[in-house]
Amino acid sequence: MAKKKEKTISPLYVYNNPKSTISEKFRGIRSNIMFSGANSEIKSLIVTSEKPASGKSTITANVAITYAQAGYNTLIIDGDMRKPTQQNIFNLANHSGLSNLIIGKALQTDAIKETHIENLNVLTSGPIPPNPSELITSTNFHELLNKLTDGFDFIIIDTPPVTTVTDAQLYAKGVRDCVLVIDGSKNEKNEVKKAKELLIKSGGKVIGAVLNKMTIEKGSSYYYYYGDE
Repeated sequence: MAKKKEKTISPLYVYNNPKSTISEKFRGIRSNIMFSGANSEIKSLIVTSEKPASGKSTITANVAITYAQAGYNTLIIDGDMRKPTQQNIFNLANHSGLSNLIIGKALQTDAIKETHIENLNVLTSGPIPPNPSELITSTNFHELLNKLTDGFDFIIIDTPPVTTVTDAQLYAKGVRDCVLVIDGSKNEKNEVKKAKELLIKSGGKVIGAVLNKMTIEKGSSYYYYYGDE
Protein backbone atom coordinates (compact mmCIF):
# COMPACT_ATOMS: atom_id res chain seq x y z
CA MET A 1 0.00 0.00 0.00
CA ALA A 2 1.42 3.37 -1.04
CA LYS A 3 2.24 5.78 1.74
CA LYS A 4 -0.06 8.78 1.82
CA LYS A 5 1.77 11.90 0.71
CA GLU A 6 1.86 14.63 3.35
CA LYS A 7 0.49 18.02 2.39
CA THR A 8 3.22 20.63 2.04
CA ILE A 9 2.48 24.01 3.59
CA SER A 10 3.82 26.94 1.59
CA PRO A 11 6.08 29.32 3.53
CA LEU A 12 4.69 32.29 1.57
CA TYR A 13 2.10 33.12 4.24
CA VAL A 14 1.54 36.73 3.21
CA TYR A 15 0.79 35.78 -0.40
CA ASN A 16 -1.36 32.73 0.30
CA ASN A 17 -3.21 34.06 3.35
CA PRO A 18 -3.14 37.86 3.15
CA LYS A 19 -5.87 38.32 5.77
CA SER A 20 -4.31 36.04 8.37
CA THR A 21 -2.88 37.19 11.70
CA ILE A 22 0.61 36.17 10.60
CA SER A 23 0.32 38.27 7.44
CA GLU A 24 -0.70 41.24 9.52
CA LYS A 25 2.37 40.72 11.71
CA PHE A 26 4.58 40.82 8.61
CA ARG A 27 2.96 44.06 7.48
CA GLY A 28 3.72 45.40 10.93
CA ILE A 29 7.38 44.43 10.45
CA ARG A 30 7.39 46.33 7.16
CA SER A 31 5.96 49.42 8.86
CA ASN A 32 8.55 49.25 11.63
CA ILE A 33 11.37 48.97 9.09
CA MET A 34 10.03 52.01 7.26
CA PHE A 35 9.78 54.07 10.44
CA SER A 36 13.30 53.00 11.42
CA GLY A 37 14.61 55.16 8.60
CA ALA A 38 13.59 58.47 10.18
CA ASN A 39 16.35 60.48 8.51
CA SER A 40 16.47 58.62 5.19
CA GLU A 41 14.45 55.89 3.50
CA ILE A 42 15.76 52.38 3.99
CA LYS A 43 16.32 50.99 0.48
CA SER A 44 18.40 47.94 1.37
CA LEU A 45 18.46 45.64 4.36
CA ILE A 46 20.09 42.40 5.48
CA VAL A 47 18.34 39.68 7.44
CA THR A 48 20.38 37.32 9.57
CA SER A 49 19.98 35.20 12.70
CA GLU A 50 21.95 34.20 15.76
CA LYS A 51 21.94 30.53 14.76
CA PRO A 52 20.84 28.18 11.95
CA ALA A 53 17.21 27.08 11.53
CA SER A 54 15.76 30.26 13.04
CA GLY A 55 13.52 30.86 10.03
CA LYS A 56 15.38 33.87 8.62
CA SER A 57 14.83 32.89 4.98
CA THR A 58 11.07 32.58 5.47
CA ILE A 59 11.04 35.92 7.27
CA THR A 60 13.01 37.46 4.39
CA ALA A 61 10.61 36.15 1.76
CA ASN A 62 7.46 37.30 3.54
CA VAL A 63 8.75 40.77 4.42
CA ALA A 64 9.71 41.17 0.76
CA ILE A 65 6.19 40.18 -0.30
CA THR A 66 4.68 42.90 1.90
CA TYR A 67 6.86 45.49 0.17
CA ALA A 68 5.91 44.16 -3.27
CA GLN A 69 2.22 44.20 -2.36
CA ALA A 70 2.60 47.84 -1.28
CA GLY A 71 3.79 48.70 -4.79
CA TYR A 72 7.56 48.70 -4.22
CA ASN A 73 9.70 47.18 -6.97
CA THR A 74 11.36 44.64 -4.67
CA LEU A 75 14.37 42.36 -4.99
CA ILE A 76 15.35 39.48 -2.72
CA ILE A 77 19.04 38.63 -2.90
CA ASP A 78 19.95 35.21 -1.58
CA GLY A 79 23.27 36.18 -0.08
CA ASP A 80 23.74 32.80 1.55
CA MET A 81 26.17 31.30 -0.93
CA ARG A 82 26.77 28.35 1.41
CA LYS A 83 23.29 26.95 2.08
CA PRO A 84 20.92 28.90 -0.19
CA THR A 85 17.17 28.61 0.34
CA GLN A 86 15.27 31.21 -1.65
CA GLN A 87 15.23 29.13 -4.85
CA ASN A 88 13.31 26.44 -2.94
CA ILE A 89 10.89 28.89 -1.33
CA PHE A 90 9.94 30.36 -4.73
CA ASN A 91 10.51 27.20 -6.79
CA LEU A 92 13.14 28.79 -9.05
CA ALA A 93 16.12 27.48 -10.97
CA ASN A 94 19.51 28.33 -9.45
CA HIS A 95 21.87 27.69 -12.35
CA SER A 96 22.66 31.38 -12.56
CA GLY A 97 22.61 33.86 -9.71
CA LEU A 98 24.62 36.11 -7.39
CA SER A 99 27.89 34.19 -7.55
CA ASN A 100 27.81 34.27 -11.37
CA LEU A 101 27.09 38.00 -11.47
CA ILE A 102 29.91 38.87 -9.09
CA ILE A 103 32.53 37.14 -11.25
CA GLY A 104 31.01 38.49 -14.46
CA LYS A 105 29.81 35.13 -15.80
CA ALA A 106 26.13 36.00 -16.16
CA LEU A 107 23.79 38.78 -17.26
CA GLN A 108 21.40 40.41 -14.81
CA THR A 109 18.52 39.55 -17.12
CA ASP A 110 19.36 35.87 -16.71
CA ALA A 111 20.32 35.85 -13.03
CA ILE A 112 17.41 37.90 -11.67
CA LYS A 113 14.20 35.90 -11.82
CA GLU A 114 10.65 37.16 -11.83
CA THR A 115 8.31 35.48 -9.37
CA HIS A 116 4.58 34.80 -9.57
CA ILE A 117 4.12 37.76 -7.23
CA GLU A 118 3.78 41.19 -8.84
CA ASN A 119 6.69 43.58 -8.16
CA LEU A 120 8.84 40.82 -6.64
CA ASN A 121 12.07 39.48 -8.16
CA VAL A 122 14.66 37.10 -6.74
CA LEU A 123 18.40 36.99 -7.32
CA THR A 124 19.21 33.44 -6.27
CA SER A 125 22.62 32.54 -4.88
CA GLY A 126 23.90 30.88 -8.04
CA PRO A 127 26.33 27.93 -7.89
CA ILE A 128 28.02 27.61 -4.49
CA PRO A 129 31.53 29.11 -4.79
CA PRO A 130 34.59 27.93 -2.84
CA ASN A 131 35.17 31.45 -1.49
CA PRO A 132 31.90 33.23 -0.57
CA SER A 133 33.61 35.70 1.77
CA GLU A 134 36.02 36.86 -0.91
CA LEU A 135 33.17 37.43 -3.35
CA ILE A 136 31.24 39.50 -0.79
CA THR A 137 34.23 41.77 -0.12
CA SER A 138 35.06 42.20 -3.80
CA THR A 139 34.78 45.49 -5.67
CA ASN A 140 32.57 43.70 -8.20
CA PHE A 141 29.98 42.90 -5.54
CA HIS A 142 29.79 46.47 -4.25
CA GLU A 143 29.46 47.82 -7.78
CA LEU A 144 26.72 45.28 -8.45
CA LEU A 145 24.87 46.23 -5.27
CA ASN A 146 25.00 49.92 -6.19
CA LYS A 147 23.53 49.17 -9.63
CA LEU A 148 20.77 47.03 -8.14
CA THR A 149 19.96 49.68 -5.53
CA ASP A 150 19.45 52.17 -8.34
CA GLY A 151 17.19 49.74 -10.19
CA PHE A 152 14.91 48.63 -7.34
CA ASP A 153 12.87 50.43 -4.71
CA PHE A 154 13.77 47.96 -1.97
CA ILE A 155 16.38 45.20 -1.66
CA ILE A 156 16.42 42.62 1.12
CA ILE A 157 19.37 40.26 1.48
CA ASP A 158 19.08 36.83 3.10
CA THR A 159 22.44 36.12 4.79
CA PRO A 160 23.92 33.20 6.78
CA PRO A 161 23.68 33.16 10.61
CA VAL A 162 26.03 35.82 11.95
CA THR A 163 27.62 33.67 14.66
CA THR A 164 28.36 30.79 12.26
CA VAL A 165 30.37 32.49 9.49
CA THR A 166 31.52 36.05 8.80
CA ASP A 167 29.34 36.61 5.72
CA ALA A 168 26.59 38.60 7.45
CA GLN A 169 29.18 40.92 8.98
CA LEU A 170 30.73 41.48 5.56
CA TYR A 171 27.33 42.31 4.05
CA ALA A 172 26.62 44.67 6.96
CA LYS A 173 29.69 46.75 6.08
CA GLY A 174 28.08 47.73 2.79
CA VAL A 175 24.37 47.58 3.55
CA ARG A 176 24.46 48.70 7.20
CA ASP A 177 20.79 48.25 8.22
CA CYS A 178 20.17 44.80 9.72
CA VAL A 179 17.28 42.81 11.14
CA LEU A 180 18.14 39.96 13.49
CA VAL A 181 15.88 36.89 13.57
CA ILE A 182 15.77 35.11 16.93
CA ASP A 183 14.42 31.62 17.51
CA GLY A 184 11.88 32.30 20.26
CA SER A 185 11.46 28.66 21.17
CA LYS A 186 15.13 27.89 21.65
CA ASN A 187 17.80 30.52 22.04
CA GLU A 188 20.79 31.36 24.18
CA LYS A 189 20.87 34.90 25.58
CA ASN A 190 24.63 35.25 25.24
CA GLU A 191 24.52 34.08 21.61
CA VAL A 192 21.87 36.69 20.79
CA LYS A 193 23.98 39.40 22.42
CA LYS A 194 27.04 38.15 20.55
CA ALA A 195 25.15 38.25 17.24
CA LYS A 196 24.15 41.88 17.80
CA GLU A 197 27.66 42.85 18.87
CA LEU A 198 29.24 41.23 15.80
CA LEU A 199 26.94 43.17 13.47
CA ILE A 200 27.60 46.47 15.23
CA LYS A 201 31.36 45.85 15.32
CA SER A 202 31.34 45.32 11.55
CA GLY A 203 29.65 48.68 10.99
CA GLY A 204 26.09 47.43 10.80
CA LYS A 205 23.08 48.96 12.53
CA VAL A 206 20.61 46.52 14.07
CA ILE A 207 17.33 48.38 13.49
CA GLY A 208 15.27 45.64 15.09
CA ALA A 209 14.70 41.97 15.70
CA VAL A 210 12.06 39.40 14.82
CA LEU A 211 11.19 36.90 17.52
CA ASN A 212 10.19 33.80 15.56
CA LYS A 213 8.67 30.41 16.45
CA MET A 214 6.77 31.68 19.47
CA THR A 215 3.83 29.34 19.95
CA ILE A 216 0.73 31.07 21.30
CA GLU A 217 -1.65 28.16 20.90
CA LYS A 218 -1.46 24.62 19.63
CA GLY A 219 -0.44 24.49 16.00
CA SER A 220 0.20 28.19 15.50
CA SER A 221 3.16 30.51 15.71
CA TYR A 222 3.66 34.21 15.33
CA TYR A 223 6.32 36.72 14.46
CA TYR A 224 7.05 39.74 16.61
CA TYR A 225 9.20 42.72 15.70
CA TYR A 226 10.79 45.14 18.09
CA GLY A 227 12.94 48.08 17.19
CA ASP A 228 16.39 48.82 18.48
CA GLU A 229 16.69 51.72 20.91
